[in-house]
Amino acid sequence: MMNKELGRRGEEIAVRYLQKKGYGLLDRNYYTRFGELDIICEKNKELIFVEVKTRKSVKYGSPEESITAKKREHLRKAALIYIDTHHRPFQGMRFDVIAILLEKEDKKINHIKNAF
Repeated sequence: MMNKELGRRGEEIAVRYLQKKGYGLLDRNYYTRFGELDIICEKNKELIFVEVKTRKSVKYGSPEESITAKKREHLRKAALIYIDTHHRPFQGMRFDVIAILLEKEDKKINHIKNAF
């Protein structure tokens, strides 16, 4: 499985997971000059930016460990652009990470709220 395909599959899993948990999907794959916001959703009047990381093994570390300080900074800047261009009423915002591990037939989802 190619990385892009793995990433897409992970995002599909994450979207279904979030919808089951009652999150409202607002946007996906929102591109800015600072990079892409994977999933933008809302719950309880809170705007939530979700970074999805999918791996097939932990050979090179867990999925969530791959989010560097530079990546977090770029996500924050991308989120500010989104907020600036989509005037949505919200009472708070946060960054979540959904780490997905797809090992053979096993699927593990780790949802880290307020990750950074």
